[in-house]
Amino acid sequence: MKNPPASIAHLDFVAGIPTLDLSDFVSGSEQQRAQFVNDLGAVYREVGFAAISGHGIQQEVIDQMYDEAQSFFALPSDVKMKHQHPEHNHQRGFVSFGTEHAKDSDAADLKEFWQVGQTHVPEGADMANYPPNAAVGERPHLSVQSDDLYKNLERVGQHILRAIALHLKLDEAYFAPFVKGGNSILRLIHYPPITSEPQSSVRAGQHEDINLITLLVGASASGLEVMDTAGEWTSVQATPDQLVVNVGDMLQRLTNQELKSTTHRVVNPPKDQWGKPRFSMPFFCHPVPDMSLAALPQCVPAGEKAKEPATTAGEYLEERLRQIGLIKDED
Repeated sequence: MKNPPASIAHLDFVAGIPTLDLSDFVSGSEQQRAQFVNDLGAVYREVGFAAISGHGIQQEVIDQMYDEAQSFFALPSDVKMKHQHPEHNHQRGFVSFGTEHAKDSDAADLKEFWQVGQTHVPEGADMANYPPNAAVGERPHLSVQSDDLYKNLERVGQHILRAIALHLKLDEAYFAPFVKGGNSILRLIHYPPITSEPQSSVRAGQHEDINLITLLVGASASGLEVMDTAGEWTSVQATPDQLVVNVGDMLQRLTNQELKSTTHRVVNPPKDQWGKPRFSMPFFCHPVPDMSLAALPQCVPAGEKAKEPATTAGEYLEERLRQIGLIKDED
C-alpha cells in the first residue's frame, strides 16, 4: 500500500496490507491488548483489510483441508454436479463453474466452489435458514475436514469481533450472541486453469463481501487485489501463517460506514501461468439472521440520520444473494 495514513504507518505492510498479531489480544498484556484494539480499529477505518498472524490454527488443519478440497474438485464434473443444491440457494454443497458473478456484473466468475454451513444451530432457530450440510460419498473425509476448519475459523472470528466491539466502545461480548451459532459459511474455491481467452471474465470480479467479517486462509497462488482510497489496486501476498481478515458490508452498515468494506477482486494470472489452478478458502462470518443491522447510535453524528436504512442480517443476505446470481427469481 502506497503512502499509508499516519494512524497505521507504524505497522508492517509486508503482505501489502497492515499486519497484526492476534496473540497480542488473546494472550497478551493489557497494554498489548489495548494496542491491538487501537491498531485493528485504525486499519479497518482506513483500509478494511488486515493480515492476521498468531491466530492459533494448526498448519496441519489447513494443509489437510487443501488436500481434501483438491481431491474433491478433481472428481469428474458429473459426479460434482450430483452435489448441487439450488433448493438451498446454493448455500450448501457444490456450486458449478460460472454460476456466481459480482454484483452489478453480468460476467460470470471463473470459479467453482463447495460451501459448508453451521453445524451447531441455535435452539429454536428457523431451520429454513440452516439447511443441512451436503455429504460426498466419493470423498467421505471432506465433511470431517471442513467442519474442523470451520470451527477453527469461527473461533478466530469471534476473537476479532471482540476486539472490534471494544474499538466501537461496546461491551467486549457484544457480538457473541449474534455470531455463536450464526449463519457463517466456509467456502472452498477452485479457480481452474484458464484454457482460452477469458474475454471480460476474471477469476473473481471486483466486489465487497456481504457478511460481518471474512477470514481468508492463504491462497495457493497470487491474484487477490485490494482497492485503496485513491482507487488504485494493491496486490495482497499473505504469508502461509497469516489469515487475511476484512470488513464486510454488514459490519459497514452497522457502523454507519465508519469501518470500511473494501472493494477487492481476484485477477487472472499472466498468460504463461494460465495452466496453474488456484485454490482458496474464505470463511464468511455471518450473524444469526434476525440480528439488526441498524446503525449503532454512537456511529451516527448528533442531528444526522444513518447513511443506510435499517434491515436484518437475514433480509440483507437474501437481497445480496439475488444480486450475485445464487438466488434465481421465479418466472
